[in-house]
Amino acid sequence: MKILLFGKGGQVGWELQRSLSPLGELIALDHDSTHYCGDFSNLTGLADTLRAVRPDIIVNAAAHTAVDKAESEPELVNTLNALAPQVLALEAAKLGAWLVHYSTDYVFDGSGNTPWVETDTPAPLSVYGATKLLGEVLIAQANPRHLIFRTSWVYAARGGNFAKTMLRLAQERDKLTVINDQFGAPTGADLLADITAQAIRHVTQTRHTSTPDGPNADTLAGIYHLVASGETNWFEYAKHVLAQAQLVQPAIQIKATQVNPVPTSAFPTPARRPFNSRMNTQKLQTTFGLTLPPWQAGVNRMLAEIL
Repeated sequence: MKILLFGKGGQVGWELQRSLSPLGELIALDHDSTHYCGDFSNLTGLADTLRAVRPDIIVNAAAHTAVDKAESEPELVNTLNALAPQVLALEAAKLGAWLVHYSTDYVFDGSGNTPWVETDTPAPLSVYGATKLLGEVLIAQANPRHLIFRTSWVYAARGGNFAKTMLRLAQERDKLTVINDQFGAPTGADLLADITAQAIRHVTQTRHTSTPDGPNADTLAGIYHLVASGETNWFEYAKHVLAQAQLVQPAIQIKATQVNPVPTSAFPTPARRPFNSRMNTQKLQTTFGLTLPPWQAGVNRMLAEIL
């Protein structure tokens, strides 16, 4: 099996290189790759790459994820988040290949307090959310063999993340103020990568024709919500990080003696954030026979690694 990975340098892409390698031949590209084109602003180059490599599986971990910056450059964001994935899907369909793609809770408007299910009606609040939604639609139209994983609050030990920011600020300031009215589940890039590998193994080992004694792999295609289990808000997340850091590394010097909750309105941003990023993962767990760990487990493991 030949796997073509885009976005190898990002948090999820970095972990995917580890999780996908045992499945077959892995070709991993980034925006500055030279032998093949991994630049999502070069749609012709992307198509040429797929025609040259002829992969069995395409995994797209590349995207424009600077949510606030996206508001000021919508055309670029649309190209990277919607048109480039469409090219991947169109070329994948010609090859009979599967396309794995990552989307976001930002396709929803964040209303209510019930976890979103895959069939809920999207209503994005931002350019980022709108382009990610369009990417989903274009992929589904172009290639029936697709897996789209919607996730949220992604972090990794490699690169910047919320926990690292809180630890740095807590060592610099006497008091922290953290938003407490946005709810979701911190989800590790390593978890996303491992579930992706499991799903790919599942679809490639399942028959591609309907038979009395087995399911049809193509019926596994579609959108799945993929986040760690449980829920929290940024304020409680920050408190957990600081408490766990002191358990892992007692010598750490935490200066902040107060962590105060504030509403989203206290930190105005160009892009509106959803208040409710809770996501129901029952479809994923049932379809692929998986159990998703509590969000605290992944965060604790990441803290142990970086401290």
